[in-house]
Amino acid sequence: MMDTVDSVSSQPFTAVDPAPPLQSRIIDDKSPLCIPFILSKIAEYNTNTLQPHPFIIGLNGVQGVGKTTLVKALAETLQEREGLNTLVVSIDDFYLTHEDQLRLAEENSDNALVQYRGEPGTHDLPLLTSFLTSILTSQPTHLPRYDKSAHSGLGDRLPPSTFPPINDPDLSRPEHGNIRVLILEGWLTGFRSLPPSVIRQKYLDLKNHKTLSHHKLEHLLFINEQLQRYEEVWDQFDAFIHIDAQDLEWVYEWRLEQEEQMRREKGVGMSEDMVSKFVDGYFPAYELYEDGVREGVFRADESKKGRQLRIVVGRDRGVVEHMVI
Repeated sequence: MMDTVDSVSSQPFTAVDPAPPLQSRIIDDKSPLCIPFILSKIAEYNTNTLQPHPFIIGLNGVQGVGKTTLVKALAETLQEREGLNTLVVSIDDFYLTHEDQLRLAEENSDNALVQYRGEPGTHDLPLLTSFLTSILTSQPTHLPRYDKSAHSGLGDRLPPSTFPPINDPDLSRPEHGNIRVLILEGWLTGFRSLPPSVIRQKYLDLKNHKTLSHHKLEHLLFINEQLQRYEEVWDQFDAFIHIDAQDLEWVYEWRLEQEEQMRREKGVGMSEDMVSKFVDGYFPAYELYEDGVREGVFRADESKKGRQLRIVVGRDRGVVEHMVI
């Protein structure tokens, strides 16, 4: 199944629990770069916008790179130091219901990319856009929650009665109201679709793309077509953070390290072969779309030039370079 490995709890930020042992060993040298960048963009936005809406931040991080640690530090700074009610949301909470995912899989039974949640097309885009509209207009709404353990790990959306209310003036907890900053994080956040001709070129380039050939070209084109529907969400971002790796192949090793740690702590975890198959499931999207994020998710919008921060890490997850795009 294809999921964000280190997704952040989708709730307004309050106190931060200690990070798990593996995460705690990842030195946070990203926050000193990200926090000043975001604060400067918020200041620019408030100065240059007559009627500013809540500030929307997109965050993309390759799996296992230490994104959780960064998001917690950023949210804590915005919430506690700047006094900005900050909501951290994972795109994972907007997966299709179990029933709708089964229907999608059945309708595309020969396409391995959509048999499980994760890839473009397996999210409820109307639900996400409706939620985002409510945030942008400061209207009361509810934050969907998703249980990945439901149905023996196939997952399902929780009942609406469990969704925490947001922007409700009658709430007893003030941090749930008047959201001023939203951080939307996810492994595919910011991916933009490509012309079909480019998909075909990448598909035929076996030397540089190791997993695309595991799938039919028409199945990759289906995913690409689905991705177009996400772009109206990305267009709402006011700033973007991209945590990249010098070598995407390290994702396999980082995930394996996490599973080994889980086995030591809880007695359960995927084997090396299972990890390889797991990462293979979403690696085609990395091979297709990661270059586009590196070039800039706002590259078609001149007014948003300079609003993306790209941070590149090495094998030890430490920052080796960074740049504003």
